[in-house]
Amino acid sequence: MIDAIIGPFIEFSFMRRALVGCLALSLGAPPIGVFLMLRRMSLMGDAMSHAILPGAAIGYLLAGLSLFAMSLGGFAAGLAVAIAAGLVARSTVLREDASLAAFYLVSLALGVLIVSVRGSNIDLLHVLFGTVLALDDAAILLLAGISTVSLVVLAVIYRPLVLECFDPQFLRSASALSSPTHLTFLVLVVLNLVAGFQALGTLMAVGIMLLPAIAARFWAEDVSGMILVAVGIAFIASVSGLLLSYHTGAPTGPAIILLCGIFYLLSMMFGPRGGLLWNLVPRKHLEA
Repeated sequence: MIDAIIGPFIEFSFMRRALVGCLALSLGAPPIGVFLMLRRMSLMGDAMSHAILPGAAIGYLLAGLSLFAMSLGGFAAGLAVAIAAGLVARSTVLREDASLAAFYLVSLALGVLIVSVRGSNIDLLHVLFGTVLALDDAAILLLAGISTVSLVVLAVIYRPLVLECFDPQFLRSASALSSPTHLTFLVLVVLNLVAGFQALGTLMAVGIMLLPAIAARFWAEDVSGMILVAVGIAFIASVSGLLLSYHTGAPTGPAIILLCGIFYLLSMMFGPRGGLLWNLVPRKHLEA
C-alpha cells in the first residue's frame, strides 16, 4: 500500500515534477477561489479562465509551445477581458456578468479557431486540457513564482479584501483602497489562471481554484479557516489524482478536478457548516 503511494514519485522524475507543480498550484489558487466565492464572483473566474485562451493561442501561433509566449499572451488576454467587461458594464445597460459571458464565449471560440487552424489536434488538447505530466523546470518555476507572489500580495491586501467581501460600501466610504484592491485581486485571478493553464489547460484551470474553496465553505466559518481547508483539499486531490492517473491510466488533469468535485459532494453532504445531513439533526431552541 505504501509502495503504491510513494513508489511512483520515487521511481519517476515526471511524477515528482507533476507533484511539485500541482502542490504549487494548490497553494496559490484555492485562496483566490475563496475570495471569488465570498464575493459571489465564482462564475467570473470560470469566464476568465476561458478568456485567456485566445492570448495563449496567439502566443502559440507566434512562438509554438513556448512557456513564456503562451503565459504572457494568456495573462494579457485575461486581464484585457476583465477590464473590458468592467468598462462595458459601467458604460452600457449590460451588467458585468452579462458582458463577461459575451467576452468569454467569443474568446473561447477565437482561441479554439486559432489553434485548430494553425496547429494539430494534439496541440488543441494540450491547450484545452494541459499536460501536467510534462511539466519542465521552467513551468515549475513559473507555478512556484506565481504561487509565491499570490500569497505575498494576498497577505498585503488581506484586510481590505476581506472587508470588501462583507461590506464593500463601508470600505468605499472609509478608505481609498477599494478600487486598487479590486484591480489587484483581478490581476491575481488572471495570474493563477495562467498558472493553472500550464498544468491543467484552460478548461480545467478554474477547477482547482474554485472547487476546494466551495467545499471549504462547509467546514469553516471564518476566512482564514476556509483558506486552510481549501488548500488542504487541493493538496489531497492533487496527490490522489496523480496516483489515480498513474495506476489506472486516466487523464491526469480531469482526475484531479474530479477528485476535487468528489470532495465538494462529500462536504455538501457531511460538512458541519451547513451540510445536508447536519441540517437534518434537531437543534436546541433558545429559551426566552
